[in-house]
Amino acid sequence: MRTLRYVAMLVYGALAFAQRPSGQDTAALVEKARQKALAYTQSLPDFVATEVLHRYSGSMGRGYGGNPIDTLTIQLRYLHHKEDHKLMLVDGKPAGRTFETLEGTVSSGEFGATLSAIFDPATETAFHWQNWKNLRGRRVAVLGYEVTGAQSHYRLGTTADGRTVSADAGYHGVLEIDSETGEVLRLEYVADHVPESLHLTYAGTTVDYALAGIAGRNYLLPSRSETEMRGSTAWARNVIEFRDYHRFSVDSTVDFGPVK
Repeated sequence: MRTLRYVAMLVYGALAFAQRPSGQDTAALVEKARQKALAYTQSLPDFVATEVLHRYSGSMGRGYGGNPIDTLTIQLRYLHHKEDHKLMLVDGKPAGRTFETLEGTVSSGEFGATLSAIFDPATETAFHWQNWKNLRGRRVAVLGYEVTGAQSHYRLGTTADGRTVSADAGYHGVLEIDSETGEVLRLEYVADHVPESLHLTYAGTTVDYALAGIAGRNYLLPSRSETEMRGSTAWARNVIEFRDYHRFSVDSTVDFGPVK
C-alpha cells in the first residue's frame, strides 16, 4: 500500500509540475520578475571581475565551426551601477589598444541593463507562457516575450575600418525565471527586422546567471554569455566567461595569470 501511495504522489507531482498556470498566475509571475529585474542593478555592490572573451568567425559557406580569432582578457569594473571595461590581454599578451577601439563583435549589458529594458513598463513587452523546466534543481518557468521596434532599446552596431554603424531593432526571446524568487536565471534575445545598414541577417545573445560570492554575500551574476551574428557571407560568435568576482576597492587587483 505504501508503494502504491508513493507512486500516486509521484504521478500527481509530475502532473502539477507540467500544469499550465492560469493567465492570472502568469501575470503575477511576470510582475514578481519585473520587481526583481528593476531592482537588480541597484542591489549590486561595486565589484571587479574578469571577462574572458573567446571570439570566432567564419564564412557562411563553411557553416558554424571553430575558427578562433582571438581571446581577450578584460577587467570589468562595476561602479555606481555602471559597467566599465578595460582590455588587459590579447591572446595572453599585454593589449596595445583600448576596449573602445576593438573591431569585430563585442557586447555589454549583461549586468541588468537588458533585463531592466525588457521589464520596464514603458517598453510594453508582451509576455507569453511556454512551459516549466528544472534548472540546477530549481523549478523554472519559461516565458517567451516580444519587444517591438518602436519601444526597443536594443542597439546593434558594427565596427570596421574605424567606422561604426549602429541602429535600434526590435527583439524577441525567452526568459527562464525561478518560480519561487522571480529571478531570471537565463536570458535569450534575438533581433527582429535588423536594419539593412548593418548588413546582418541574424543577431542573438544568451546569458546564464549563477550565484557568485562578493564580500561574503551571494549575488546572482552572469556566469556565461554567448552572442552570434550572421551576415550574408560571414558570421561571428563570442563566448564570454565571467570569473573572479570580488568587491571593488581602491587597491583592488585582478590576477590575469602568467603573461606570455
